[in-house]
Amino acid sequence: MAKLSLFERRRRRVRTALRKRSGDKPRLSVHRTGQHIYAQIIDDSDGRTVAAASTLGADGSGANVDAAKKVGSDIAEAAKKAGVTTVVFDRGGFLYHGRVKALADAAREGGLEF
Repeated sequence: MAKLSLFERRRRRVRTALRKRSGDKPRLSVHRTGQHIYAQIIDDSDGRTVAAASTLGADGSGANVDAAKKVGSDIAEAAKKAGVTTVVFDRGGFLYHGRVKALADAAREGGLEF
């Protein structure tokens, strides 16, 4: 097996820990790039995406904390429409800091529990 990058090792470690403590709760998965940030709520038991939000198609301010806060509030609103109130937070291999933390805080303020 090829040697994994530090990011990939961290992502797998986070995902494994989530599986152990998630039960049957949906997962709020976050992905960020240099230009955008994406969030989706995934029901792993059914293997489908329940709700999603991102900065794609926004006003061009995709790579900052304010845009991440907007995505966090959008995903919380979409989750309410889908009937989801409790999730587990999957930060992937990203550190819980900056845009990822801003998205999580905004989702909590929007009504998601994790």
